[in-house]
Amino acid sequence: MFDATTRSGGTATVSPRTAAAELAVAAAVGPSAPASATGLAARVTRVLLSPWARLSLLVALLASAATAVLLFQPQQLLTNGWPPQLGGTAAVVAYAVAYGLCTVAFVPRPLLNLAAGALFGWQLGLASALAGTVLGAGIAFCLGRALGQEALRPLLRGKWLKAADGQLSRHGFRSMLAARLFPGVPFVAANYCAAVSRMGLLPFLLATGLGSIPNTAAYAIAGARASTPTSPAFLIALACIALPGLAGAVVAWRRRHQLRGR
Repeated sequence: MFDATTRSGGTATVSPRTAAAELAVAAAVGPSAPASATGLAARVTRVLLSPWARLSLLVALLASAATAVLLFQPQQLLTNGWPPQLGGTAAVVAYAVAYGLCTVAFVPRPLLNLAAGALFGWQLGLASALAGTVLGAGIAFCLGRALGQEALRPLLRGKWLKAADGQLSRHGFRSMLAARLFPGVPFVAANYCAAVSRMGLLPFLLATGLGSIPNTAAYAIAGARASTPTSPAFLIALACIALPGLAGAVVAWRRRHQLRGR
């Protein structure tokens, strides 16, 4: 843990996080403060910076984000359209930012991808949706890494949890690429699993961007061609959405029976 104190060869060493906290406390209370006040402030600071306190903050942030989505209902963009004040490149960039924030708040990506295609056409919609996907994944990864990793890593004791953690830690890029390509892996779950592992941020973002292209493109095309549901482009897009999902369900079902057989 970052705020643990260790001893080596009779010399105490303090982690950077704990040292910074103690310096902040000392600066706040001043040199003339009583030792008891300084000790109490140091203990309070250590509690606030503890792994479980930071994990509680992460849960509170995610709950607040989900509540905000329920109140503001961004899915109304599908029916009401984009605000007329925004247009052109500014609208595409604004949608990408909104997309990223919405994915952190658990808004389903298929809905956002359809809206991107319907609002901007499949090309700009795909670009905006991919940028939002990478942005949202990066935000979730950084939040999980900073606020949740220390508290959750000691809980990785089960066989399957250890195997998943080892795979992501050692083969991060290809594991995340497969997770993004496979339709059965939830986007949010993959983000926080990668954050708790020892996977690097750059391989995570690259794998997310590349692996999200096929599925995102299919939804963006379907959203752009929704007004002509009998067009070849719309039907092909629907097939590209349905077939991987069906294949994923079949694979998951077969794996389930294999596990039972063992």
